[in-house]
Amino acid sequence: MTTMSNPNPVPATDFANVDVGSPQLPGYATPNGGGWDLVAGGADIWETADQFHFVFQELRGDFDVAVRVESFTPAHLYSKTGLMMRENLDTSSAHVMFFVFSDNEPRNNNLGAYEMQFRPHAGDNCEAIYPAVRPPAPPEFPAAFPNSWLRVARRGDQFSAYVSTDGQTWKLYGEKVLTLAETLKVGPALTSHNTESLATASFRDYKQST
Repeated sequence: MTTMSNPNPVPATDFANVDVGSPQLPGYATPNGGGWDLVAGGADIWETADQFHFVFQELRGDFDVAVRVESFTPAHLYSKTGLMMRENLDTSSAHVMFFVFSDNEPRNNNLGAYEMQFRPHAGDNCEAIYPAVRPPAPPEFPAAFPNSWLRVARRGDQFSAYVSTDGQTWKLYGEKVLTLAETLKVGPALTSHNTESLATASFRDYKQST
């Protein structure tokens, strides 16, 4: 599935936005250019509970969503932003997230800018799918701001994540089978990973197909 089937832009005003996990510094989202400018605090989206700002709409069944991350100003090496698919707004909700870091600096098991993570069941520890290419090779999935495109397709219980630099040609990053709810809250998410500082990210050209 290297191309999206009949993708359609979605009005940014059709989405709700909310802080999840009561971050010390509140976040917000402003619709802009077929997307949003996000500002967020929050400790992280990881382990057993999350703190972040979330822009979302509810999608039922299969879907295919994509967005361009135009810019990302982090507050920490592990600030992260990307597409979230979440069962509910509880801090420990099951979810899958495909995100991009602000640069290609090595981060633990990750060499590159992209990462796919998931929490299989509410309250579980998060797990991640990392790039297969390891040092000293160059990153397989480097950041390409202002053209860091992310895409996630759901077909039944399979979630597939893709990367692009033009929103047309897509490279598969990873796939995961997860038994999540039929209806999920889907959209951009941002976390600072620094409870005392805000991160910012600009999303543009959000589109989806079903």
